[in-house]
Amino acid sequence: MNAFKSILLIVVTIFIASCSEKQARQPISRNSGTFMKESIDRNKKLNEQEKIAITKIIQKDTAFIYNRSEKGFWYAYENKSAENVLPIKGDVVQFDYEITDLYGNSIYTAAELKTQTYYVDKQNILSGLRNGIKLMHIGDKVKFIFPSQSAYGYHGDDKKIGTNQPIICLVTLNEIKTETTQ
Repeated sequence: MNAFKSILLIVVTIFIASCSEKQARQPISRNSGTFMKESIDRNKKLNEQEKIAITKIIQKDTAFIYNRSEKGFWYAYENKSAENVLPIKGDVVQFDYEITDLYGNSIYTAAELKTQTYYVDKQNILSGLRNGIKLMHIGDKVKFIFPSQSAYGYHGDDKKIGTNQPIICLVTLNEIKTETTQ
């Protein structure tokens, strides 16, 4: 009987010990928030530098009238068609484009990029181009100047476009197929 009492005492002790509340561990380090603050300051400075560089490019390019979009990029029509249909979500558009740096040095030619087919707002392309295409009519040729955050951002494209590099895209919209005509 003593063995039974001993075993019962051990089981009850283990049961009671396992039911006790666990103490929360204290964090090893505390985050002061300085990284985020520094990152925000760095991005504000970068955006301001890009805005100054883009403004200088626009001032030198007197052949075109540039508009600033609500999305933070600039654009000018090199050829404006008489069409009045704009692409909307779900439409399929075909376009040709080329990419240069801010100073006109070719990054990707139209031949390298080939004609693109894009399902409006249903495919993932660079944000500036996604928003810019919605401003175009069939036959329009538009020069877009994208700050880095509207282009390839802090990552680049892992090929020819570097980190935080603003770009110019010359885009020709060839065709719009609406959802109803598919």
